[in-house]
Amino acid sequence: MSTVNVPYHKRTKSDSSSTTIVKESYPVLEMTCAACAVSVESMLQSVAGVRNAGVNFANQTAWVEYEQGKVSPETLRDTVRSIGYDLVIEKENQAQVQEEAQQKHYQQIKKRTIGASILSLPIVIIGMFFMDMPYANWIMLVLATPVVFIMGRSFFINAFKQARHRKANMDTLVALSTGMAWLFSAFNTVYPQFWHQRGLHAHVYFEAAAVVIAFISLGKLLEEKAKSNTSSAIKKLIGLQPKTVVRVDAAGNTIEIPIVQVKAGDILLVKPGDKIPVDGSLVQGDSYVDESTITGEPVPVAKKENDKVYAGTINQKGSFRFRADKVGADTLLAQIIKMVQEAQGSKAPVQKLADKVAGIFVPVVISIAILTFAAWMVLGGNNAFTHALMTSVTVLAIACPCALGLATPTAIMVGIGKGAENNILIKDAESLELAHQVNAIILDKTGTITEGKPVVTDLLWDIPKEEQEGQQAILVALEQRSEHPLAEAVVSYLQNSMPSVATLQSFESITGKGVVGMMAGKTYLVGNRQLIAEYNIPIDQDMAVQAAALQSAAKTVVYFAGNGRLLAIIAIADKIKESSKAAIATLQRNGMEVHMLTGDNTHTAAAVAANVGIPSYHAEVTPAFKADFVKQLQSQGKVVAMVGDGINDSQALAQADVSIAMGKGSDIAMDVAKITLITSDLNSIPRALNLSRKTVRTIRQNLFWAFIYNIIGIPIAAGVLFPFNGFLLDPMIAGATMALSSVSVVGNSLRLKAARIA
Repeated sequence: MSTVNVPYHKRTKSDSSSTTIVKESYPVLEMTCAACAVSVESMLQSVAGVRNAGVNFANQTAWVEYEQGKVSPETLRDTVRSIGYDLVIEKENQAQVQEEAQQKHYQQIKKRTIGASILSLPIVIIGMFFMDMPYANWIMLVLATPVVFIMGRSFFINAFKQARHRKANMDTLVALSTGMAWLFSAFNTVYPQFWHQRGLHAHVYFEAAAVVIAFISLGKLLEEKAKSNTSSAIKKLIGLQPKTVVRVDAAGNTIEIPIVQVKAGDILLVKPGDKIPVDGSLVQGDSYVDESTITGEPVPVAKKENDKVYAGTINQKGSFRFRADKVGADTLLAQIIKMVQEAQGSKAPVQKLADKVAGIFVPVVISIAILTFAAWMVLGGNNAFTHALMTSVTVLAIACPCALGLATPTAIMVGIGKGAENNILIKDAESLELAHQVNAIILDKTGTITEGKPVVTDLLWDIPKEEQEGQQAILVALEQRSEHPLAEAVVSYLQNSMPSVATLQSFESITGKGVVGMMAGKTYLVGNRQLIAEYNIPIDQDMAVQAAALQSAAKTVVYFAGNGRLLAIIAIADKIKESSKAAIATLQRNGMEVHMLTGDNTHTAAAVAANVGIPSYHAEVTPAFKADFVKQLQSQGKVVAMVGDGINDSQALAQADVSIAMGKGSDIAMDVAKITLITSDLNSIPRALNLSRKTVRTIRQNLFWAFIYNIIGIPIAAGVLFPFNGFLLDPMIAGATMALSSVSVVGNSLRLKAARIA
């Protein structure tokens, strides 16, 4: 059982009382069709204290939002069990229990399908070619009875459980159609004189009853196999977690233990080639780690003491020991898996229509079958009863709510899984469905278009070379004491080349301007142009021109002065990502307006915008302005996507129609955003939008064929063609096409796995 705090992962109080509302998800067992999901959903929603509930037939899960204290998981399970299904509410090994149950269910269907097929074959041969052989009807009765009531018993059991609660599903249709055909045929076998006395032949339809069971079982077998493939992305992610780890005790001894026994604070050993089991920090050793499974970056990352490592990544070079900081469900990989699972279980808006149709589908089909029977009894002439029975059986056999129920969730599951494989985490189906409509996109600058990490690009001295080393030591001493992020860039740039660092006599930080220090009775300062002017430091023409040129190139200029003269100018820049220009060009080529918003100065904003080809930008903006700008575009009828990585972007992310967070940004931005890119590559944005486009197209194709199949198939099964050409659809063919419709929908969704989204 996974507990999800709502909304935005926070446990909340209800408006009317102090009751805590929680949202939990559970695997559902024994569902066989889309109408089953509707039944489970309605039963869960009927429980007192349940605020809302939803069931996804494709991935066999239910989520329930309920008042803690009024409802227990046991109550929910008992409610679902009362109509023939089951909930897995145990916290331990929940995924394993579900997988084992699904595997067992698959094997049961496989056995039933093989058995039904073996027994049905001779029935079909006798029914088609040897009807006049002695005891033909009795032989078919003996062979068909185990097919209908042993191989097909689950249809009757589930239909009965549904009927007890005045509900119906696909099992009801199968049980009614095959049961009616068997009963009619058995009666005619045992008592053929009833028809002979009336001058009619005693027809039997054992082959229809048996073959419908066989075909539908085969369809279910293929459907289960295909559905298991839609969750392959989750299985790949789970496969990144090692099963065992090597723990180091206080005495330095090592012992291999299961990963579930790891606790925060444990010291773990990782050897070359090993998968890192949990999130943590290096305490001894160094290495290179392949983090491509998490970040998408192909180049291994150097790791040294105190650096962070993440579960699921692969150690490449040396051995190291690290302290476990986050274990179990708290690791980044576990959060990614959880996010993908929840997204695959969510419903797209378009699915609401399909759910409504599936909810009333079975009762409508039963009504059509009754009307068909009545119409044939009135208009059917000499063979009225025979035709009435067979057309009503065929209507029940051909109708398929599963195709409708599977159309959206299978496409959503495959689409979200495809995104996860491409480092695009999609939190819910609604975002995936809406993203293809985006026609305006707003990009934050720092950390989105740029790397988000300032680095020194130029150091221009205005003093002779022999003096530079001594002044450089003073520069580093000043910047080491400063808390400004640009100071850190200067220290990183110079520290490795410094044999020693000067000792300052005094130090003062001046907010918004820079720092001032004393050494050997001389005043030194590092800061902006305003600080230099306050101390009356002259800047010669040549240095002023170079400073202006650096600023025009989107670089921040820092001045270093001492003893009344300018010593050097330092250019610091937040480098533009290599992927930014190409990604923005792709978005514009696809017809999207691209805007850039930044809190940085106008000079820098203009230079970055020009470099990456964005004509519309705003500089020195506040978080509120970003949100207002989103509203402004929305008021013009635009579907707006906001891309950001910082806390200052969270307000705009929440306002946007589609919110996209860069995965290396703040936790708040990722929490608010509906799509997270766990890579620094900006090309993932057009990929995400393209994935949405392909997924929605697949959903529309699925729904179209599911609706068309039923709209055309049911009238033909009812016999509308008979007055024109004498054609009546055989129930065997009806059962085969019904099975094929579900398999074709799932198969069409699986095509997404091979689709290119780049």
